[in-house]
Amino acid sequence: MAPLSSSPTTVLISEVGPRDGLQSVKATMPTADKLRWIGALHAAGVREIEVASFVPAALLPQMADAAEVVRHAVALPGWTVMALVPNLRGAEAALAAGAHKLTLPVSASEAHSLANVRKTPLAMVEQVRTIAALRQAQAPGVGLEVGISTAFGCTLQGVVPEDDVVRLAVACAAAGADEVGLSDTVGYANPAQVRRLFRRLRAELGDKAGAAHMHNTRGLGLANCLAAWEEGTRTFDASQGGLGGCPYAPGASGNVVTEDLVFMFEAMGVSTGIDLARLQAARAPLQQGLPGEPLYGMTPDAGLPKGFVQGFVQGAVYG
Repeated sequence: MAPLSSSPTTVLISEVGPRDGLQSVKATMPTADKLRWIGALHAAGVREIEVASFVPAALLPQMADAAEVVRHAVALPGWTVMALVPNLRGAEAALAAGAHKLTLPVSASEAHSLANVRKTPLAMVEQVRTIAALRQAQAPGVGLEVGISTAFGCTLQGVVPEDDVVRLAVACAAAGADEVGLSDTVGYANPAQVRRLFRRLRAELGDKAGAAHMHNTRGLGLANCLAAWEEGTRTFDASQGGLGGCPYAPGASGNVVTEDLVFMFEAMGVSTGIDLARLQAARAPLQQGLPGEPLYGMTPDAGLPKGFVQGFVQGAVYG
């Protein structure tokens, strides 16, 4: 690991609440409220956001307005709008709606892959290849990323061998993905495991090594993000209010809380580009759209430390 003094001082926080967060709640957030929430996140300085999943509405009614939400989000300037696409049909719809970037879930656990997308991991690699060809033909400027789901373990399969994870990531990159990240879908990961796997991922893929997508099921989400950062990862998925969890992974619960992750990096002197006060304000339209849904986060509950000044290394400010 490089000494902290020589490490880059910026990270990209990719907000996944409007997709990963909303897919796990029982209520369906009204579209108008969803658009207000997305607008508030944009105003807070979020630079990348996953707003929808292009899946049949019968499976995920929370995503029935996916095309409308993408069209609204791409009209806001200065950020990258992502959509999750599990197959070719979803990719076609996302491209038609104008998404800037497509993300595909490819599970390292065969049991989870069959439950989630009804395809084996190898079949999903072929989906990556097919969608990469579609992207190249129709919209070569659109990004294509793969998230390796259950990379750190699976509630259906149990242990997922690390060699399988790395082999699958390499196959997805070879099939045409621009970047391949690792997802702790069910919150099994620990920092030592995260360091090991991200080190191997970067050794194999170089600049194509992608985001860290951590869940906080066992309270290790922030620690795991820090471990990935120490191994050179610079993009992190998070969900406002800690909402999230795969509906086809038993026991999966919320993502790392965006507010806590932004605070951690900003307190370290690592810029996220996100204004903490405006991010806190963005919880209001989220709560209005999902009345009664619990929102999580230590930073929103406790408040910022006395003397905290965003943009400064906090130890140097108040010791």
